[in-house]
Amino acid sequence: MLTAITRDVSASLGNCELSFVPRVDIDPELAHEQHESYRRALAEMGCRVIAMPAEDHLPDAVFVEDVAVVLDELAVLTRPGATSRQSEGASVASILIEYRPLRSIEAPGTLEGGDVMRVGRVIYVGQSARTNTSGIEQLANLVSGHGYTVQAVPMRGCLHLKSAVTLVADNTLLLNPDWVDRENFPGFRIIEVDPDEPHAANTLRVGTGVIHPSCFPRTQQRLAQAGIGVTTVDVSELQKAEGAVTCCSLILGA
Repeated sequence: MLTAITRDVSASLGNCELSFVPRVDIDPELAHEQHESYRRALAEMGCRVIAMPAEDHLPDAVFVEDVAVVLDELAVLTRPGATSRQSEGASVASILIEYRPLRSIEAPGTLEGGDVMRVGRVIYVGQSARTNTSGIEQLANLVSGHGYTVQAVPMRGCLHLKSAVTLVADNTLLLNPDWVDRENFPGFRIIEVDPDEPHAANTLRVGTGVIHPSCFPRTQQRLAQAGIGVTTVDVSELQKAEGAVTCCSLILGA
């Protein structure tokens, strides 16, 4: 069984960090309702869902993906590039330590989990404003003994690597070519997002299916045509906080 670590939505979500989307009003109650629907989708797809309580003094704390990189052999606690987020990891670590040995990214390194995409034994890491060279090098050193290779990926125009590309099936990526070049992923089957849905590349693979925001029907049609099953969820309020479906959980294998 898969385990999904999640955290309740902070009442202060409207004060979140933003980089590439404009600030608009966020309804915390609606965000909570949508997050509960997201949790139900995880459960229906086979996950045992851990629901951590909100940390209302940390607006972005619902986005638990950014504070850790979980592999089969260990978990790496990150050091977020947004200073306001660097205290989010402690409570997540208290859960992760029950499942994995823990290692940490140290200053001056920064690394956010949204920039990290694992495909087999290769870990692609976005070179973003939130993840620096030191963070990437430290991650490579921490995981090399377990047979992983870390590959830095140039990107542009978006917050995290997984804003631009995610794994949707074995050897298949969903990608926005305006934000990351497909040439960084030779040998993969590439499905491009619909040009009118630039934010649609972020999907969460759970087992053989994917969770995808419901507001991207044209890209979902492309996924369906490729034989990929899609479970849709409405995360519109979380998207206003520059979040997406990968951001709200850490998925652990047995």
